[in-house]
Amino acid sequence: MLSDIEIAKNAEMKRIDEIAGKLGISSESLEPYGHYKAKLSESLYSELKSKPDGKLILVTAINPTPAGEGKTTVSVGLAESMAKIGKKAVLALREPSLGPVFGIKGGAAGGGYSQVVPMEEINLHFTGDMHAITSANNLLCAVIDNHLQQGNELRIDQRRIMFKRCLDMNDRALRNIIVGLGGKINGVPREDGFQITVASEVMAILCLASDLDDLKQRLENILVAYNLDGEPVFAGQLGCCGAMTALLKDALKPNLVQTLENNPALIHGGPFANIAHGCNSIRATKLALKLGDYCITEAGFGSDLGAEKFFDIKCRYGNLSPACVVMVATIRALKYNGGVPKAELSDENVDALRKGIENLKTHIENMYKYHVPVVVAINKFHTDTEKEIEFVENFCKNMGVDVSMCEVFAKGGNGGTDLAKKVCETIELCADGDDFRPIYKLDMPVKGKIETVASEIYRADGVNYTAQAEKAISEIENMGFGHLPVCIAKTQYSLSDNPALLGKPENFKITVRDARLSSGAGFIVIYTGDILTMPGLPKKPSAMQIDCDGNGNISGLF
Repeated sequence: MLSDIEIAKNAEMKRIDEIAGKLGISSESLEPYGHYKAKLSESLYSELKSKPDGKLILVTAINPTPAGEGKTTVSVGLAESMAKIGKKAVLALREPSLGPVFGIKGGAAGGGYSQVVPMEEINLHFTGDMHAITSANNLLCAVIDNHLQQGNELRIDQRRIMFKRCLDMNDRALRNIIVGLGGKINGVPREDGFQITVASEVMAILCLASDLDDLKQRLENILVAYNLDGEPVFAGQLGCCGAMTALLKDALKPNLVQTLENNPALIHGGPFANIAHGCNSIRATKLALKLGDYCITEAGFGSDLGAEKFFDIKCRYGNLSPACVVMVATIRALKYNGGVPKAELSDENVDALRKGIENLKTHIENMYKYHVPVVVAINKFHTDTEKEIEFVENFCKNMGVDVSMCEVFAKGGNGGTDLAKKVCETIELCADGDDFRPIYKLDMPVKGKIETVASEIYRADGVNYTAQAEKAISEIENMGFGHLPVCIAKTQYSLSDNPALLGKPENFKITVRDARLSSGAGFIVIYTGDILTMPGLPKKPSAMQIDCDGNGNISGLF
């Protein structure tokens, strides 16, 4: 059996101008980065402005498990399968972060015969977007410290600097640091820290900005600190947002690549969903809606995180209205949610499946609360038995939901034509309705928004707030930002804030330990549990398996 990277290396890629030609994109709108990837220019937006939008399909999933679900694999496979049945679909995904690539989770280019290519380049430096975001973020940090050094005209309280440095790598040693040591010439000593680039507010801003002017305005609105009188200090007061915009101007342009079957894919932006809003850029999604009859996009982790933020944050700012949700699961993962150890997941166990499928049921019900139809995609494994498949099919039938046994990992587009047909049929059946709406209203108090998500999506019995969280929320509302949506940072492994509670947890409350204003991005980050914005590497990181020979051939990358 070939590995993902071996399959990708055997792919017969077409030059990026030929892929662009499939979408009617002229060479003038294409900015190539080598032969097989390119950025799409600003002029393309004005060219397509009058064209009607296609239908928006969101691919999400149950809570992730060590058994694997394959959300990105299904997303890519669905795009391939749409082409197989004669539909014009454009894929719009997030960019991978180097942290997971070299850590434990892996990349974000799909798997098996359902991948985007060139896989190695996409998973590593790609077109440099992550580096541009890191540079812009750290420029602002450098300017803050320089401001302190050069007299501190804004009277910034060095104990209350909110904006952190970032690095696109898992590095726990950088979570909490001291800067400015070594005497007066080396700056003002203070506590600082790093977060991973994909959790930075600059990343969120890039993904939510509508254009360069909006990007610059959002950068200027970043809350960076408080002064000695307790008043907020924003990035615009430091005078470096023009330079930050200059660093980000090319990164704001979506990237065009292709699937293994030479279908177009836009890959742009990459915020994590457990600590950020977890969606690709609004610009890429909107462009895909203009270029195809269908736009297939995904949101990070399970629907309790990624889909909730996609609906309640991204769709609000992008004025987007999804036509269908594809809910991805595997029978193995459902059995894991039912209490089966990872080593025993290949064994038939309908009783555990019956218990674990409550997780899938809850995610489906949650999507209906947004008034969006759902199709279930079961990523099929060779260990799935007929009894287990029959049980899942009957369960979904009883819920009134179409289900498809998906084999895109092993068969590419040919393995998902049933899913593609069911998605199209579902969209056509609901074509007369546009009932989508977010789950809470923006004029609710911050706590009301948190408690709505906690009760309706997580199924919690209530919310506990630490004294720090109470103070932070009150401060945010007093500054006039209580109208913003909430971005809840929570474990991805459970519907609760406790990663050990699998399936459908009951009789629990979530604990909010802190809240931070991301006024540039336009949301309030709510911290629950032990979520960290700078992950660490595992005992045996994936980086130890990756190698590159004298000819530049990479191995061990999945």
